[in-house]
Amino acid sequence: MVTAAHIDGGRPLSAETVAALAAGCDRAEDAAGGGVLVVHVTGAPHGDWLGGLTVKLVNRWEQAVRRLERLPAVTVAAATGDCGGAALDALLATDHRIAAPGTRLVPAVQAGLVWPGMALFRLARQAPGAAAVRQAILFGTPIAAADALALHLVHEVADDPGAAVAAAVARAATVPGAELAIRRQLTLDASGAGFEDALGSHLAAVDRTLRRTAEASS
Repeated sequence: MVTAAHIDGGRPLSAETVAALAAGCDRAEDAAGGGVLVVHVTGAPHGDWLGGLTVKLVNRWEQAVRRLERLPAVTVAAATGDCGGAALDALLATDHRIAAPGTRLVPAVQAGLVWPGMALFRLARQAPGAAAVRQAILFGTPIAAADALALHLVHEVADDPGAAVAAAVARAATVPGAELAIRRQLTLDASGAGFEDALGSHLAAVDRTLRRTAEASS
């Protein structure tokens, strides 16, 4: 089952934004086998977009994005135009990211300072040492689609994003959501865990796979 969520980074972060992402995650979790969640992202903050923001609201949003990042379902992002703020947060938390030509990853800036949200963490973690990422984090310099593709911040730049999304959904249709979530978490943990710490998690995943294989063949 394919479900969708729409995140507009051009709108101020609000309880409605949190609810929209949470609802998409709910639908994906309710689908048999985890389904596929397609997150459509576009827009970047402009003007006085910090008005009305509180740490409590930002924390709620960050927890919603973390839920997206750990969802027991395949997640696909379809990005168009400038993507910043909530749109960039959601984009960087998905499994497969498709960008239309002309898309840019735009860190949110207010009064000359880059917003210190978790998008910075994900940018630095996913493309460590990249000059374009450093410029984005420090100065808010947009990352063009071609550079984002080269840095694996997006995985496709497609003239026909709709067709690319359909192809990605078709590939994901055979992937069990719970199993994908385990492998995703192993990947996320790899950059910060030593071998001995990681071994137990990997052995647990191996045991799970062996048991699933035995059950399927019995």
